[in-house]
Amino acid sequence: MSATAGPDGSARVRDPAEASSIHAKGYFGTLETGGALSLDRYDTVYLAEMGRVEVVGARDRPVLWTELFRRAARKDPGFGVRYLVYRDLRQRGYVVRSSPPPVAFAVLPRGGILNKTPSKFWVEAISERAPFDLGRLFELADRARSAKKSLLIGVVDEESDLTYYRVRRPAPNGSLLPRGLPSPAIGTLGHDRVVVHDPAAVEELGRIGAYGSRVGARLELSLIESAYLVRTHQLSLVQGSTGRAVSLAFLERRARELDPMFRERLSAYEDLRRRGLVVKTGFKYGAHFRAYLHNPDNAHARYLVRAAPDRFVSAWPEVSGGVRVAQGVRKEFLLAGVRPDRSVRYLELERIRP
Repeated sequence: MSATAGPDGSARVRDPAEASSIHAKGYFGTLETGGALSLDRYDTVYLAEMGRVEVVGARDRPVLWTELFRRAARKDPGFGVRYLVYRDLRQRGYVVRSSPPPVAFAVLPRGGILNKTPSKFWVEAISERAPFDLGRLFELADRARSAKKSLLIGVVDEESDLTYYRVRRPAPNGSLLPRGLPSPAIGTLGHDRVVVHDPAAVEELGRIGAYGSRVGARLELSLIESAYLVRTHQLSLVQGSTGRAVSLAFLERRARELDPMFRERLSAYEDLRRRGLVVKTGFKYGAHFRAYLHNPDNAHARYLVRAAPDRFVSAWPEVSGGVRVAQGVRKEFLLAGVRPDRSVRYLELERIRP
């Protein structure tokens, strides 16, 4: 079967019988009135690579695959990365169609019928060298949710291997809703933590509220937990060295000196707590927090959470490691995007095999 090459890596199959045969086996291209078939550059390069179509140019001279690829890449500088994702999905048995922005491809479910079965996935293809742009992922995830599609990001590494991430906009909620103390407990501020000694407060905050860590008869609180408890009028602070009262402003200033991400972490912590989740440090897992739906005495953590500015930009390897660790310990990886007004929205990344 032959097709006539276009200048941008696309091609056109003129013979109606050949056009129908190519289109029927995988829904390649777009059938025209009169029976010809228009192939975009992804379809053309793929069919030529698989030996299913011979592409010819002037005077019916064959156009080499390398020339087709060069033409496509010249027209579209990102073609090489996107083609690897297109090719991989086709090899997995999916019908893949070029998509208008904001994503590269629309993918039908296996067994789907073009123009009858709605696409299952929206797929964006990027290089691992491209920045991880949290703001853009929020936008893509919101648009995919509105269109009732699953959003996949196909990341191509420097060895041309692919990793797929499913991106969602979750609304995490737990069952341990906040409850206040009859009167604020007294906490003693040390360098980077707060200690509560009163037995009743230790019981209420430590066992029932699931705050801090019980060490002997005392309760040790992180600065994040302490700031939250002061903000919710459950804790008053005194300086360990002098016994003088400590203001919330002083505590937060101390915390920011020790942790440049304190503002984002505190905002995420407060929001998760308001949602009924129990929040503990995620240090052992390389995350900011681990979050539980129920009291940790009776449940495992559901989420590993990393807090970040809402428009956070980083490198993909920095984020991919967190996703892998979370799934390795059977937890969900959430990014908590903190807006300038301290409101928080969540993005879930899950490594999958489509």
